[in-house]
Amino acid sequence: MTVAGAPDSEGQAASGCACARRYDLDWLRVFAFGLLIAYHVGLFYVTWDWLLKSRYSSPFLEPALGMIDPWRLALLFFISGAAIRFALDRSSPWRFLGLRLARLFPAFAFGIAVVCVPQSYASLRYWGEIPPGFLDFCRDYFGFGRYAFALPDWHHLWYLAYLMTYTAATVLCLPILRYATVNAGAPLFRWLAAGRAWRLLLVPVLPFCVYTLWLSPYFPKTNHLWGDWTTIARTFTVFVIGFMAAGNGDFWAAVDRALQSAVAASIALGALLLAAWLNSFEVGADLGLLYSVLVLKDFYAWSVIVMLLGLARRFVNRPSRALTYLTAAVLPYYILHQTIIVVVGYWFTLHEAPLVVEAASIAAATVIGCVVGYEVVRRAGPVRLLFGLPLRERRAGQAPALRPAPIPSAE
Repeated sequence: MTVAGAPDSEGQAASGCACARRYDLDWLRVFAFGLLIAYHVGLFYVTWDWLLKSRYSSPFLEPALGMIDPWRLALLFFISGAAIRFALDRSSPWRFLGLRLARLFPAFAFGIAVVCVPQSYASLRYWGEIPPGFLDFCRDYFGFGRYAFALPDWHHLWYLAYLMTYTAATVLCLPILRYATVNAGAPLFRWLAAGRAWRLLLVPVLPFCVYTLWLSPYFPKTNHLWGDWTTIARTFTVFVIGFMAAGNGDFWAAVDRALQSAVAASIALGALLLAAWLNSFEVGADLGLLYSVLVLKDFYAWSVIVMLLGLARRFVNRPSRALTYLTAAVLPYYILHQTIIVVVGYWFTLHEAPLVVEAASIAAATVIGCVVGYEVVRRAGPVRLLFGLPLRERRAGQAPALRPAPIPSAE
């Protein structure tokens, strides 16, 4: 199955035109996952709450991570929505849902039951909440011991839970979504494309400003799905935007026209946010200023997404053997990477090493572990199913289709 690339004509927003593969979105998904791995390595070295902390943790990297954080998940959910749209244009909804859940749920369940266990153990040992003994902890992890958990923790795999939920919601509401795509999305995108770049850079951000001002004060981020209403509102909205925009030629024409403005806006807004970050004490002391900065962050995030969509269309919308490999590898990499970071990071919390050695070792171990893990899994027959891969590997040179990004993401 190839990914639809040709835009819809004015009356075809619901069905799309299956003419060309969208390599630009494939590349963006690979980029987003690579950034995710780097981001999670960075979380080990900042002062923010995370599973464990390096002895070298400091605010030094926080501005850089703070510039990435507003848009990294939004980009992944946008690509996920677009990918599901393209897939549904080529498959019956219920067959698609069955195949998608058959691919994602075993990986999700296996990740919680096996892959996440070592990082849970390392984190709880780091915080001194459990005694030594990994085998005892494995028993307790599933509720059979004195340190039982109500549920095993899904850690970074929360994205898969949200993705499966949004996929099911899309199929259940598909007639409504298709009607909205034709009767609301298509006119909106046509209006965006007919005007100056400010329309594309400002108007789609308005719902997110509402979420910032009226939802986020009451529903902080939890990544636990139920009750995580601000995150759900944000991620599902950008998911739906991706779904509705995927095959719409007016939207992509607007992205192409707004590219230079999006680059300029990203730089200007990023500079303002960096200034606010460097003066966070003063910003936090003024509630009005604080919410102004949070709204500014919404506009910055969307401008970066538009910029990346435009740059990818212009410069990397072409196939390559590397892309074929990485597109297939991205889900196993995602499942494995955080456990490797946490386990290796925990070892370094017990053994002193220079910062350069520690950081380089964690980064190298993560990359090598993901590569080796994928190479083992892809050759392991039925084990492939536990990492979101089809039972049989595709023939050489046959690129897998763009999938909803399991992309996680994520904490």
